[in-house]
Amino acid sequence: MKVLIANRGEIARRIIRSCQDWGVPTVAVYADPDADAPFVADADEAVWIGPAELAKSYLAVEAILGAAATSGATHIHPGYGFLSERADFAQAVIDAGLGWIGPRPNAIESMGSKIEARSIAEAAGVPVIPGYNESQEDDDLREAATNIGYPILVKASAGGGGKGIRIAFAPEDFDQALNEARTESMRSFGDDAVIVERFITQPRHVEVQVAGDRAGNAIDLGTRECSVQRRYQKVLEEAPAPNLLPATRSGLRSSAAALTRSIGYDTVGTVEFIVDTANGDFFFLEMNTRIQVEHTVTEEVCDLDLIHLQILLATGADLPIDGDYFDANVHGHAFEARINAEDSWAGHIPQTGVVSTLEVPRSPHIRWDAAIEAGAEITPHYDSMIGKLIVHASSRSQALAHLDA
Repeated sequence: MKVLIANRGEIARRIIRSCQDWGVPTVAVYADPDADAPFVADADEAVWIGPAELAKSYLAVEAILGAAATSGATHIHPGYGFLSERADFAQAVIDAGLGWIGPRPNAIESMGSKIEARSIAEAAGVPVIPGYNESQEDDDLREAATNIGYPILVKASAGGGGKGIRIAFAPEDFDQALNEARTESMRSFGDDAVIVERFITQPRHVEVQVAGDRAGNAIDLGTRECSVQRRYQKVLEEAPAPNLLPATRSGLRSSAAALTRSIGYDTVGTVEFIVDTANGDFFFLEMNTRIQVEHTVTEEVCDLDLIHLQILLATGADLPIDGDYFDANVHGHAFEARINAEDSWAGHIPQTGVVSTLEVPRSPHIRWDAAIEAGAEITPHYDSMIGKLIVHASSRSQALAHLDA
């Protein structure tokens, strides 16, 4: 096996590190601005794929497949973002005779549409937020909003990352919310289909790590709390999710495993839910058919390398752990703080430049996953997240103390 990472930055380094731990050779691909980036140096070999423009580099399917052919890679790992949830890319990798370290293309496709995913979740017995997606006519959507009751959420059917989402608190807000959601959705995903849903005024964003194999086995690996967000972007995550009613916690986990099993999901993924703080009710939000940025906190509390598990499952192996693994092995509490290159005094706008000094606390309780090292350059071409500080301790309060130290 030889793994090409169709990604960059922090997640490329994370995948490379796991491959190195298991003796698997790696290939990095890079665009012009990343020629001297740490992830390029970390890999066993690297192949140039194009200029800074994403469409001509990290989103260029033919360039990535060409790099795999040039390097003799046998498998492709997409990381997160970029092409990771593109069913057509997954199929192109498979059609090229390469191993795809991800779910079957039809699983990506079915979960990629929020409308289809919602229907599948309902069929699997997973609770969904009261909503409407049967028509895209303005009048039908407006009537649905009235029937559901305000406030309502208008959100893009395609994509994720908080894009294409607007809230209407009253009927007079609806038309503007609909137009803005559609416009942003079309700009971000090339699709302006939307869903109208009940807006939960005291929500928590809780997700469940799942894994499945080609034999049809599916398990969950506990919960994560992801409610600390800015502009619908997560900034702080923890595992396990704290202060959940026992029935809510067990329901979240069993629902996530049921959905995973119902679509024949055969790798690592995440099922996201909205939890109503007022009563503990929970509702399906979406399924991410890839490794999550915040997978680290799950790894820390149950001593499991999720990247290695992805690679193992991509070979057709059965899950090496069963549904009891998490409860038998969970220990302590973990937090992840995303570190972004931005100016917090100017509306958190991204910042660029050379990292002149980098000091990371050294402790057995601290893990640092980062795209940068001292001397690295942060360019304007890519996402502003440059690292993740992860802490783990025997209790939530102790983990918080390490995070604050």
